[in-house]
Amino acid sequence: MNHQDVPPKPASPPTAGLPRVPAPAAEPVLHPRMQPEDPTAAPSGRVNGRTLWIAVFVVVLLAVVGSLVWLALWLNSNQEPGASGSAAEGVLETRVAPPATALPLPREGVAPADFALGDCFKDFDPEALASTVVACDTGHSAQLVALFRYPEGDSYPGAEALKAKALEACQAARLGPAANDYDLNYERSFPSTTSWESGDRRVDCYVTTPGGNVINASVLP
Repeated sequence: MNHQDVPPKPASPPTAGLPRVPAPAAEPVLHPRMQPEDPTAAPSGRVNGRTLWIAVFVVVLLAVVGSLVWLALWLNSNQEPGASGSAAEGVLETRVAPPATALPLPREGVAPADFALGDCFKDFDPEALASTVVACDTGHSAQLVALFRYPEGDSYPGAEALKAKALEACQAARLGPAANDYDLNYERSFPSTTSWESGDRRVDCYVTTPGGNVINASVLP
């Protein structure tokens, strides 16, 4: 045997002619919080965005409505004092619309229902059934400086409510420079149940002095 006729031993097994099988693709490793995307799932980002816009719109709407309510209340509480209010709410008077009680003065025996804003009274007694109205540049002891008229159809609100309304009238009264020349007090007058039933719907605020008929000028502007 000729050793030259024997082919040399191959260094490695022959691969030519063998079928090649592709290696299986490696499975992706998912993070524990990651899940495969489901193509049928709803687009959650769009739903959340829409909900956010709706919430913002509701908040803005509520803020606008609240601002309008606050503005209405603020405007109502800052009305100019004077002859104001509607027929259903009553009327507060703090400004004299001349003339007050008609001339000539003095006039005796004037009933409280006939008192006019700005009238001045000699020897004033708030519980009297009649008073003497005098010119304000003559000696007097009281002057009507504010009043509130309830609507005709209102039922009797009670003594405490009437006292509170008379106090409001006194607080709204505007006094002129002459008021600084005298020792003055506020005095309130309001209807009783009997006078209310007879049509008296007015609460009055007077300025009075304990010194008698010493006021010689109107204390209103």
